[in-house]
Amino acid sequence: MGSESASCSSSDLPSTIVVDLEIEGEGDNPEEIPLEIVTEEEMALIDAAIASARGIIRSSSSIGNRTIALSSLRRCKKNSPISTRASSDDVEDPDRRLRTAKSSPLKLFPTKKALSVTDLTATEWCEKQMEFVLIHGKPAKTKAMKAGSDRHLELEEEIITKIEISIKSLEDSWALKLINFIFGSQQLLLHGLTRELPIFGMVEGIWMVGVIDEIRISSSDAVQWPLLVDTKTRHTATLPSEAQKRNGRLQLMCYKYLWDSTVSSDFHRDEFYRHFELDPAATLSEDVINYSIKQGLQAKTLDDVVRFFSNNCPLLPPSQDKLILRYEFQGNRSILEEYLFDYDGDWFKGQMKGSIEFWGGKREARLVAEAEEWKCRFCKFHSICPVSLRSNS
Repeated sequence: MGSESASCSSSDLPSTIVVDLEIEGEGDNPEEIPLEIVTEEEMALIDAAIASARGIIRSSSSIGNRTIALSSLRRCKKNSPISTRASSDDVEDPDRRLRTAKSSPLKLFPTKKALSVTDLTATEWCEKQMEFVLIHGKPAKTKAMKAGSDRHLELEEEIITKIEISIKSLEDSWALKLINFIFGSQQLLLHGLTRELPIFGMVEGIWMVGVIDEIRISSSDAVQWPLLVDTKTRHTATLPSEAQKRNGRLQLMCYKYLWDSTVSSDFHRDEFYRHFELDPAATLSEDVINYSIKQGLQAKTLDDVVRFFSNNCPLLPPSQDKLILRYEFQGNRSILEEYLFDYDGDWFKGQMKGSIEFWGGKREARLVAEAEEWKCRFCKFHSICPVSLRSNS
């Protein structure tokens, strides 16, 4: 562990230790390749920017009313880095990358073992823009994106305090994600609130990963089912468009599907190990072992942590069918709208099917619908996109 800061903070809610890590070349990072689409007028995918800025793996401590010192972050390298980008030949030859993307976008990132939830929402926003991002890289972040990211970090730090820890393998990183889920879910049950909860599972036959913004349980409800909430910040004090709400609905529905699947079915550990190419018997790093012991898990291998995870999940209730999108004005942090909507399983699975067809290369990227060509005014790739020809014809 690194040296700890002398400053501490207290909260009515328990503090949760979070381990922030970045493994150079970590191909299985769930938030590594999200699309970023944010403009001065349209904050459509601010969470994609947050996920990109996050680019880390987290774990949390045991639950208890206490304060915990915050340490500095240390970025560490994996022993055997894995490149998640295309080869240098592809980078120098955009046409070759375009051909590869059209055959299957996932082939651009051969070590990407799962789609992130932000991959899904970015595809729903505009498949062609996602294709351009995969080929040319993400546009630079804007001030609005930075402000949205900073606000989410503030919300996170209200109940979470970060410490540093070092990891040396994929097994270490997955062990920390699972520990984060275990203690984040316990925080939810004991105190009615948790934030930044990692989640993963199978959706329509595809592994997906993500981080749930916030989960609440109200003590006043007769039946205490978890309520999933996502906070989105807006640069202007205006309500979001229907396209933005639709994108947010898809995101939260995906989180609900993953949560409910996690708590209601047996965890298929053998498939998990096989798909992510993990060694369940591999000894975890000394830092991770010591950390797990402090949390009372007594885990020395990834399989030890997975067993704790599997035993924890059946104790958790499924989430409500109601979901909330909170839209907050960046200027004064006032709430513009708390948008309550119902989970629609048929619509969600239809959206997933279409997205998987694109990512699997079963069809080419679709252009944005004509009714939503206003999105193109803020797209960095508009000048090279076929939709510009359609607009000028």
